[in-house]
Order: sequence, then structure tokens, then C-alpha cells
Amino acid sequence: MILLDTHVVMWLHGNQRDRFSRRTHAFLDREQLGLSPFVQLELDLLHEIGRARQPAQVVIDDLTTRLGLIVADAPISAVCRAATELTWARDPFDRLICAHAVASVLPLVTKDESIRRNLSLAWWVE
Repeated sequence: MILLDTHVVMWLHGNQRDRFSRRTHAFLDREQLGLSPFVQLELDLLHEIGRARQPAQVVIDDLTTRLGLIVADAPISAVCRAATELTWARDPFDRLICAHAVASVLPLVTKDESIRRNLSLAWWVE
């Protein structure tokens, strides 16, 4: 399983596959796609402030049906413990999403350069 960062989820939901390189596209097509509950929370907050058109559950239901996306679970205590070590991340959602990847030892697909610089589990190919 691979975890998806929030923007990746939004791009997939919006059928913006052109945002992905061929190699990233292939990686997404062959792996089980997972979503941190923290991405779900961030999507809802983005919807509340008008930066996302649809609430998280609509996005998740769509991607579950079309791509087999699952909400990945991890013990909250393990995620919080991992988050305390990620002092480079100032955005609380980035910190929690990355901590989820660390606690679960799962790759995180993100285009965010700061995350990729600091998190060895982060993955993206141009």
C-alpha cells in the first residue's frame, strides 16, 4: 500500500492525471492506494474554506469506487509519537500525514519538495 498526500488525492479525484509523470502514473496504477484519515480531515477543512469543491467523503467515495482507495488506519499514539520527531514540518497536516507514513512504514506519494527532502518514505518521479 502507498499513502497519498492531499494534493494527489485532489488531482486524482479531478481526473488531472496529466499532473503525474508516466512513472508516477504506473506506480499509482499497480499499488493499493491508501489515504490517511488526516488527509480526510484536511480535505474537509479545505472544503469549508472554499479551496475544495466537494467534501472529503464525496472525494473518498469517488476514489474508492474508481480506484479502490482505502482509508489506512494506524494507531493514533504511534502517529503522534512519530510526529514529535518531524520537527522540520511546520504545517500540522504535513506533519501528521508524514507521521502516519512513518508509523505505518508506508511510502507517501507527494509532489511537496520539502516533504521529499526530509522524509525518506516520500516518493515522486518527474
